Amino acid sequence: VQLQASGGGAVQAGGSLRLSCAASGRTFSDYTMAWFRQAPGKEREFVVDISRSGASTYYADSVKGRFTISRDNAKNTVYLQMNSLKPEDTAVYYCAANRKKFTTSQYEYDNWGQGTLVTVSS
Repeated sequence: VQLQASGGGAVQAGGSLRLSCAASGRTFSDYTMAWFRQAPGKEREFVVDISRSGASTYYADSVKGRFTISRDNAKNTVYLQMNSLKPEDTAVYYCAANRKKFTTSQYEYDNWGQGTLVTVSS
């Protein structure tokens, strides 16, 4: 499956952004979807994932209560609504897909989008 992320940008602390990730090429509903992020000088980290049906989600503690993942299998798209953004949320955000399991491990994801930059200023 090919993934195309969009929606990044610059925002002030406390603001909101919504990221989108459009999938093509395979049956979208076969894939667990996730968002990861990589801040400057840091390793890529898990943010959130969502099961194939959308019934299950799992959030990193750092974003719990502020970020919301959703998916529309009819539109082959997964979304990340980010509210109450903080400067420490600044990173390149990547969407990822895997057909094998519902997991937080980036090593289980074999399909990646190109990343979209989110910059949060204080």
